[in-house]
Order: sequence, then structure tokens, then C-alpha cells
Amino acid sequence: MGVIIMVALLHRVGSLFRFSRPLHLRIWALLIACASANAFAQDYPNRPIRFIVTFLPGGPADTVSRLIASKLTDAWRQQVVIDNRAGANGIIGSELGARAAPDGYTMLYINTSFTINTSLYPKLPYDPVKDLTPVTPMAAGPAMLVVGLSVPVRSVQELIALAKAKPGELSYGSSGNGSPSHLSVELLKREAKIDILHVPYKGAAGVVTDMFAGQIQMTMSTIAAVLPYVKANRLRALAVTSAKRWPATPDVPTIAEAAVPGYVQSNWHGIAMPAGAPSAIVAKVNAELARIARLPDVRERLDALGMAPLSMPPTEFAAFVKADIGNWAKVVKLSGAKPE
Repeated sequence: MGVIIMVALLHRVGSLFRFSRPLHLRIWALLIACASANAFAQDYPNRPIRFIVTFLPGGPADTVSRLIASKLTDAWRQQVVIDNRAGANGIIGSELGARAAPDGYTMLYINTSFTINTSLYPKLPYDPVKDLTPVTPMAAGPAMLVVGLSVPVRSVQELIALAKAKPGELSYGSSGNGSPSHLSVELLKREAKIDILHVPYKGAAGVVTDMFAGQIQMTMSTIAAVLPYVKANRLRALAVTSAKRWPATPDVPTIAEAAVPGYVQSNWHGIAMPAGAPSAIVAKVNAELARIARLPDVRERLDALGMAPLSMPPTEFAAFVKADIGNWAKVVKLSGAKPE
């Protein structure tokens, strides 16, 4: 109906102002396109949506994505289907998302590793800026710096002093070369001017086990991964990487306030679509996710995962992703990190 009304108005305006035929047709086509896009967005979604998650089921990426997918399904009464496509630190799934049809019916999970990969790998099978449209972040949370109980330190300042007294003798574990848990410590090493040996693992479980045994001294991991061991007095928390103290651990200082001013690092989770996805649909998904972020049960679930809901407009999120790519590029270069 809206298209019919606009066409009628266009004929009336054209007759009044005597538009030339080519200009008349161009304006007509533009108005019809705008009306069609709006109608398309209003009807969206009218079939299931594929949500590509670039990591295996069960981890933080999958857990956050399934939480959001269930809320979108409830709101839209169309199934949002999780499609786990793990491999190559998220690159396999990201390429699949970048090559999908830009019709709004494919969503792609992106996170901190997505921006790290841009400089970690010499060549990606997609352009992270040109081939994808960032839609919105979903959640973000800091990492926690923890040490084994045998390590004679109780603060970041004491850890830095010990590392300077014994350069290269302390070691830390990460979930792999180029992972956030690796590069976050490399950033700390650079800022604090200390030398600590990196020991990469295949995931976080082995890191914690070897910390119990005293084979490595520290790690920087998600709050959800290490806080249970801190509460059980099996690991000691020194700091969190957020700009402010984390609500669930108010007695644990930030690295910035404890010893390294300006140090902030966040593990974020977001959604993108293939480049060229209709802007009206991108805006609709963004608005719906902003609403979901305010739901009390969503906040409670994310809090248990050591995260907080996060939302921002698509243009702001796109700028954030681009800036994050640049920030991690510096750390990757200084650390000399190479993909496994």
C-alpha cells in the first residue's frame, strides 16, 4: 500500500513541476526501492536464520550464542539455528559467513580472536572489514590474572618484582599461540618490562592442571574458567583486566590500578552479517539485541559466565572492530606470535 501511495504522489509531483522523464524515472525507482526495503525489514524474518558459531559447542562462544539465539527465536517466532563451524581459530566459520548470501538470514559470531587473526595470519580467505558488516556486540568480560598457590606473590606489583628478579624463570600458560590469553600476558610483559616464558596449550583445561602441579606459575584467563578455583582456594587471583573492578570480585583490583596504568583488555562477543546485508535488517537485529541485553535473566546468565551484556549501534561497532584490529596488530608484532 505504501508503494502505491508514493507512486501516486510521484505522478502528482511530476505533473506539477514538469520533471524530465529520466529524472522522473530515477526518483520513482529510488522511492520504490526505499519502500521495498522497509517492507522487507518489517516482514523479517519470515524463515529460519542460520547463526554460524566459529568455535566448538560447550565453550563461552557457543554458550553466549545459544543464549542470544534462544531469545531471538522467542521474539521473532522463527528458529535461529546454531551452526558450529570450528577450526583454524575461527577462520573456517568466518569465511563461511563472509561468503554467505547477504540477505539477512545468515549471522556470524565474531569475537576478540576474529580481530587478532587479521594480523596473526599472513593471509586470510576473507577481508574482515570489507567482507562483513558488524551488527552488534552481545557481551564482554575481562580476563583474570591468577597464580598458583606455590608462587610467593599476592599482588601484581609483587609478581612484577619477582619476574624482574628472575627474568625468564617464571612461566605462564595460554590456550594457544595468538589466543587472547597469550597476547594479554604479552601486553602485560611489554607494559611492565618483564620476561616470562610462554607455554601454549590446547585449551584452558591443561593450563589449570599444570598450575596445580606447579609446572607453570600463572595464566590470564576468563573469569568463568578460573574463578571457581580461586573460590576453592586452589588458585590465587591477583587482578582483572577490566577498566573497573568486576562486580563479582570486588576485592580483586584491576591491573591498571594495581601496577600498570592504562592496561585494559576485554574478551568480547558479537554478531556480524555478510557485507551488503540490508541496512534496515541490520538495524532491526541491532535493536532487538539491545532489547535482549536489558533482560534481567540475560544479565544474570552472563554474570555467571563472567560477562556483562553489551550493545552499540552498527556504525559504532564497526569502528570498534576496526580499532581492535589495529590494537592487536601491535601486540602480535611485538610478541612475534605465529599461528599454530
